[in-house]
Amino acid sequence: MTETRQSPSPSAYGYSLGRRKFIKGAAGAAGAGLLLPATLAACGDDDDDDGATDTDTGTATDATDAATDATQAPAAAPGSFDASGETSLGSNYSNELPQNGLAAAVAALPNADVSVSINEVDHNTFQENITTYLQNPDDVIPWFAGFRMRFFAAQDLLGDITDVWDAGLNDLLGEGFKVASTGDDGNQYFVPWTYYIWGVYYRPSLFEENGWTAPTDLDGLQSLASDMQDAGITPFAFANDGRWPAMGTFDQLNFRLNGYQFHVDLMAGRESWTDERVKNVFTTWESLLPIHQENPNGRTWEEAAAAVVNKEAGMMTIGTFIGSQFPDGDTSDLDFFTFPELNAEHGTGTVEAPIDGWMMARSPSNENAAKELLYHFGTAVAQEAYLAEDPSVVAPSTDVDTSLYSPLQTKVLNAVAAAPNVTQFLDRDTSPEFASNVAGPALADFLADPSRIDSILEDMQAQAEVILAG
Repeated sequence: MTETRQSPSPSAYGYSLGRRKFIKGAAGAAGAGLLLPATLAACGDDDDDDGATDTDTGTATDATDAATDATQAPAAAPGSFDASGETSLGSNYSNELPQNGLAAAVAALPNADVSVSINEVDHNTFQENITTYLQNPDDVIPWFAGFRMRFFAAQDLLGDITDVWDAGLNDLLGEGFKVASTGDDGNQYFVPWTYYIWGVYYRPSLFEENGWTAPTDLDGLQSLASDMQDAGITPFAFANDGRWPAMGTFDQLNFRLNGYQFHVDLMAGRESWTDERVKNVFTTWESLLPIHQENPNGRTWEEAAAAVVNKEAGMMTIGTFIGSQFPDGDTSDLDFFTFPELNAEHGTGTVEAPIDGWMMARSPSNENAAKELLYHFGTAVAQEAYLAEDPSVVAPSTDVDTSLYSPLQTKVLNAVAAAPNVTQFLDRDTSPEFASNVAGPALADFLADPSRIDSILEDMQAQAEVILAG
């Protein structure tokens, strides 16, 4: 079977550590392979480190040259677009810390001749109505790397921002992030802004109080969950309002049980949802539901996260952005472990680390100002301003001063950098139509009634054959 690649291989591109931290003495990172330009997602088995050719772009990449470029290239000066006037910025940053971070980043825009109006909507509402929104969007649009960006670029709903990359983002973000921002036509349509890692998040103080340690396999996870229940604590906080949070749990179970390549092939329609390997994912998931909060479909992720913050729940499978739910964004009592091994053949080599970022409307009202803002969002100035308010994510710019990162941010950076394979997220690694209209409702149906799984999977496969054909 032909291998399916969603994004470039980390073995070819690596992950950025940040030039300034390197200069300050992070000498050991080179030996760990952490100084190459960043990317998210790979090709091959969990232990495969071959992938110097990216099949999305058809170009071969010399990782050594890429590393040299990333550490030696000068940063481009802002203001390359002779911009002035007002540009509109759409925002789905509807929680307090992200709101504050975005406002700080916008305020740090060096070009005083450009003013930015921020039009904010609720995060879930924005995602659920993105197709309608793109018919009359703001000039600059929040969105995600992966298929979700490429899908809209292919529909001619986005503006080509290749010149923004040529103005300096090629040097600031590196080849890996560039490939993740590239449409099917070879042009760039996206500026990476932040990324994070999905894992099992918990409060170390709770674990220390009870003598608990992070599990490494399924038996250990179940034993830990039993101890938590004995202590009157719900093992896993769980939510699925918006029909996307449960996708993260599905992803963890699928690539732990069946491996990276099967996972991305399933997302691309190359494997069947009625395959016994997929059925095993749901059988395993059903066995774990008793250690999760009940009735997740009506619960927001913020409500579930509050149970972790309040020590009512011991763990949560979620992204690093759970840190934004802690008072003042203080993550000093927040840690994570990668989802435990479920199949020794595939180990724990795959992690999920989505990229969030910005796009431009197909016909913005002020194109030069929109491009000036997009360029700014790719710089360390903007990303550091954001992280100063919301330190629950990490930044892709090679100029960001990662010596200022919290221990949690540093752990995220290193975990993603060390992973042989990295996925984006179910709703970014497959067709947006399939994710929103098929996978999201199907997972919600399973959580409401696991006994229906056979018919659910049959329906998913029937729709996958139509939506993902070709």
